[in-house]
Amino acid sequence: MEQRHLGRTGLRVSRIGLGTLTWGRDTDEHDAADMLKTFWEAGGTLVDTADVYGDGEAEYLLGRLMDGLVPRRDLVISTKAGSVADPDRRVDGSRGHLLAALDASLARLGTDHVDLWQIHAYDRGTPLEETLQALDVAVSSGRARYVGVANFCGWQLAKAATWQLGAPGRTRLAGTQLEYSLLQRGAEREVLPAALDLGVGLLPSSPLGRGVLTGKYRHTTPADSRGASEHLAPFVEPYLDDTASHIVDAVTTAADGLAVTPLQVALAWVRDRPGVAAPVVGARHAQQLTAALSVETLSLPDEICRALDDVSAPVHRYPDHDWSTL
Repeated sequence: MEQRHLGRTGLRVSRIGLGTLTWGRDTDEHDAADMLKTFWEAGGTLVDTADVYGDGEAEYLLGRLMDGLVPRRDLVISTKAGSVADPDRRVDGSRGHLLAALDASLARLGTDHVDLWQIHAYDRGTPLEETLQALDVAVSSGRARYVGVANFCGWQLAKAATWQLGAPGRTRLAGTQLEYSLLQRGAEREVLPAALDLGVGLLPSSPLGRGVLTGKYRHTTPADSRGASEHLAPFVEPYLDDTASHIVDAVTTAADGLAVTPLQVALAWVRDRPGVAAPVVGARHAQQLTAALSVETLSLPDEICRALDDVSAPVHRYPDHDWSTL
């Protein structure tokens, strides 16, 4: 699998990442092992997790699998901290919480460092410079090799990345992770321009529109799908409207014309967008993952890309576009 630099750093990641959101909850150890081995054998390196996935079980499961199945040195392990199970707060970006969470993640993963450590969300209740100081401490202490953020909007990312570049000794942001797909192009409004300008690589989550872009929901909701799951159905439901249906139809038409699958078209589109380092695919079993990894040899023709751009284009006007063009 092709490797790409994450942002303006020396860290190289496979251009498809393996997500572990469902590990330890919907994905058991057997399926997780099959996926990790399949991913590794295909040349995949980036494995993305977080301290809250499965209440810590995803990290714990990944750590057990690295112990004997796949060499730790062959993987780029990315985890996140900052989300908390507190309905009154939900995000804790304090230095104390973040560093304690990192130590707990390392214990569950069974490793002395992670390759990429990300702040899971912006905390309005903590000064940003305190949150970012935790990233510097993590790198200087050797617990993290590179750092980034997740789910930051444009001004938050720009402020954080600029702060880190503002003085010697601070660690530049390598990456930012947030949802990005043909069904969710909000990142293009301000996040992507900021990331490109500041040398921060983008790691799209839900690159298949929470599974909707595979076309599986065009006529019904499969019984074994996330859309039929009690706790994941609300996650899928926002992308089952008429607007999404129109886009899925266009993806399906493009796939038919290229003799490939809608999954391959949708994933290739986001993988090759400017600024993208690696879409993170959250497969539930090895068969789904193999289908996603098959996109490695596919590059969409320019005319297909333009057609998909047009049919899925969000409305971004003033002040995102040059005022003189309005």
